[in-house]
Amino acid sequence: MKITIAGAGYVGLVTAACLADKGHDVICVDVNEEKIRRLNEGIVPIYEPGLEPLIQRNSARLRFTTDDAEAYRWAEVIMVAVGTPPLPDGSVKLDDVWETLRRIAASAERDCLVAIKSTVPVGTGDEAARFLAEHGRGGVRIDVVSNPEFLSQGTAVRDTLQAPRIVLGVESERAERIMKDLYAPFALPYVVTDRKSAEMIKYAANVFLALKISYINEIANVCELVGADIQAVAEGIGMDPRIGRRFLRAGVGYGGSCLPKDTKALYALAASHGYSLKTVWAAMDVNEKQKWKLLDKARPHIGDFRNRTVAVLGAAFKPGTDDVRESPALANIERLIAEGADVRVWDPAALGHVSRRFGDAVVCCETMEEAIRGADVCFIFTEWPAVLQFDLHRYKTLMNRPIVLDGRNCYDPKQADAAGLIYESIGRPGGA
Repeated sequence: MKITIAGAGYVGLVTAACLADKGHDVICVDVNEEKIRRLNEGIVPIYEPGLEPLIQRNSARLRFTTDDAEAYRWAEVIMVAVGTPPLPDGSVKLDDVWETLRRIAASAERDCLVAIKSTVPVGTGDEAARFLAEHGRGGVRIDVVSNPEFLSQGTAVRDTLQAPRIVLGVESERAERIMKDLYAPFALPYVVTDRKSAEMIKYAANVFLALKISYINEIANVCELVGADIQAVAEGIGMDPRIGRRFLRAGVGYGGSCLPKDTKALYALAASHGYSLKTVWAAMDVNEKQKWKLLDKARPHIGDFRNRTVAVLGAAFKPGTDDVRESPALANIERLIAEGADVRVWDPAALGHVSRRFGDAVVCCETMEEAIRGADVCFIFTEWPAVLQFDLHRYKTLMNRPIVLDGRNCYDPKQADAAGLIYESIGRPGGA
């Protein structure tokens, strides 16, 4: 099929590459000329394992352009994968979605289907269908489908090719048939429903994960008070199939492009209808407080941060990605700078983002050793493999004082204690 992906961002690029890999003829269109130029030169602008070789392998079926006519004129399916950033009140900014729909209406010259992959408020698909019916070319039928994505940074290619389900929000048999033809090579199960329900599935799924993370972080905080071990607790409850093991890792809170934005958006959506989602509000409140746990743990050891050398290991919100959106690490770096600390940051993928955001206010380090050498305290915000495999004795050798505050529970507290570290983690006794 002839497929156009509107948006060469994270979701758009992964979707385009995977569809091309399944044999479709794909055009990825974006208004950012520099991004498209780099993609046409073979330079992938995001860090995502497996994506670059997938794009290279399917170069004969995958093109990149800024030309609306080339992208939309003859496409059978157009997937909208543009950004929907949050507004200050938690609602979603849809400017890029509506601009894309305007471009489609002006350029599409054959009957086609528009599938909205961007995360949008419930009801957006219905509004889009009315808009395209009113503003599209005469005689051109454009159906609208809600087709939300469920990708995780670091595993996005696998999440697309081996998804647990494909959600289709359709309002006609024609739309359902076309979307099933599109996804037939994936051989995956479908959830077929109406557009509004599909849009709600996306929010409900992501917000449930946020609730689960905030819950286990609350339990971790209680574990610290009573002397229990959160890892044993998580293992014990995770073995219950009604609960499951995933998203039960205590830490300094969730970040990224999805969970923070979607919790706020769902809360705002409910509030706009006069309903207060108390559980969602609690999850957001817990997450906001949780990201400061390491700073709170540091103060009894070092007092204030003025003129202290602080090593920050990890800037991305999770390993396997360079995404720093809503990263707890960046919020902490900002506060450390404000409190007068000399901040050194190491991350194997996200240093470019750190440098652009903080400039000369931080030192970006190419190695962990460079970051921790001479440090008064070390914060771990991302459980990169290099952190997990690091020789604990080297902290004591390299640091001014071997104070290691671990926001991702990377090490065994007893081993850290044996290595001579002043070590604290999240929700676990011992080692301090």
